[in-house]
This record gives sequence, structure tokens and C-alpha cells, in this order.
Amino acid sequence: MTKENSKSPFVKVKDHSVSGELFSLIENETYGFLETTPQPSSEFLPDYYISEDYISHTDSKRNIFENVYHLVRKISLKQKLKLINKFSSEQKTLLDVGCGTGDFLQTAQQNNWMVSGIEPNQEARSIANKKTYNSVFDTEQLLKFEPKSFDAITLWHVLEHLPNLEEHIQILNKLLKPNGVLIIAVPNYKSYDATFYKEYWAAFDVPRHLWHFNRTSISKLVSKISMKVVKIKPMYFDAFYVSLLSEKYKNGKMNILKGFWVGLLSNLKSLSTKEVSSLIYVIKNY
Repeated sequence: MTKENSKSPFVKVKDHSVSGELFSLIENETYGFLETTPQPSSEFLPDYYISEDYISHTDSKRNIFENVYHLVRKISLKQKLKLINKFSSEQKTLLDVGCGTGDFLQTAQQNNWMVSGIEPNQEARSIANKKTYNSVFDTEQLLKFEPKSFDAITLWHVLEHLPNLEEHIQILNKLLKPNGVLIIAVPNYKSYDATFYKEYWAAFDVPRHLWHFNRTSISKLVSKISMKVVKIKPMYFDAFYVSLLSEKYKNGKMNILKGFWVGLLSNLKSLSTKEVSSLIYVIKNY
């Protein structure tokens, strides 16, 4: 573990999925995001992902919750494909970082994209490679791609998991073609569902989530390397998913009606505040 930050925490959050340990979220004065403190070292961080409930590393459909997750994922895959199609060249090259079991890469590949994926989890990577003709690699490959190789680089709820945040952004920027686009989706801790559930908000997901972003922190982060956010898009489905899971953490059971209501209320409030549970940032070079 790293050394505990001496600043007062924004909130203290329990790891509900694996360890039961308590972590502090400390505000970063430079970028405005929250940092999980202490952060597990690279040696121990993989241990916090060992859980049958970590759904992005499996294709399991054991219950209603997981079946709904897969149904929503099918819809979101079409939306994601539509988004990257706006930024394709003749070759249409895509890198998906943290691709999980490869469903987005498979969808893009079936729609004439040349795809590559990065996935550190061996089991998820194996599943993804069966879907994408062995187009998915371990994290070491990220430094082996040729510069300016990709029209689009996507991180769907992945940036919050990456250590060495500034270094990773610089690496991804170098891999983009001159007119390429970096697309980042992350939870928004300023959303209504986050403020409603507080320390029980499932999207904090400590310590797997090392960073917790708001609308302005991504812009501040990428501006350091001459990039800018050109568009921010809402992810309305996430409010329902996160609220259902937050109900489980808060009350010990998944209250479907209550979770759905909080998710709906969060989305309705976001129509005026723009503070959606999760946001997609479309980023380009100056």
C-alpha cells in the first residue's frame, strides 16, 4: 500500500466487492478528481479483481441483474459503434483499452474496423481473443504499437482503473493519428445518484477505481498535453445499473423499484444540471 494522504477525505468508502477494507477519497487540487487513498501497489492490485461478481471479466448470466446487464450492453454497443464511425478514416483502425471480454471489439470488427485490444485479465483476454481472431493483448503491448496507428482509441470505464494517469494519457495521445479521437467514459461523482448514495455509491468501487472524475477534471487532465474535450455525451443507462448496485451495498439487498427510481430521478435532474451518472468525453488534439 502507498502512504496515507494527510488531507481530510472527501468521503470514506468500503470495498463492498472483495476485501471489505476502508479507503479515503482525497481531492486532487490540480485536476479536481478524487484519489483513492491508500492505493494498492501494482503487486497487490490484481487481487482486488478476483471475484465472481466482477461482471466485465466474464460472460456469465447467472441472475436477472446479469441478464439485464447483457441486454443493456447490446444496446450500448450499437451506440458506441455509431460514435466511433463519425471519426473513421479509410482504414478504420481502433484500439480499445481495457476491452474486457471483447464485445465492443467484436462489434467494430464486424463493421469493417481493424481492431486491437488491451486487457490485463488473462481469463477475459482469452474470451476476447476467441471473439476477435486473437486481436487482444496484455498491457505490455501498449508500448509496442507504432506511433500514430489509430483513428480511435476508446476506454469504456477503464481510465479510473489505470495507475500513472498522466503517463497513460501521453502514451495514448502518441498512438493517435493526427485527426484521431480519444474517447473516454467514466463515472461522474457529481451526479445525483452519487450524492444520494454517498459512501454506498457503487461507482466508487474502491480500490479498483483509483480516480473519481467530474465534468471538468477530464478537460484539465488532457489539456496538459495539448488535447481538448470537444464533446461530452451522457450514459443514461448507467444511472440505473449503479443505483441498483448501490441499493445492495446500502441495504444488503437489491431493491429494484428503489434503485430504478433513483436512477430515473438522477437522469431527470441531469437534464438541467448535465451531471449524468457516467459521461463520455470525446477528445482531440488542438
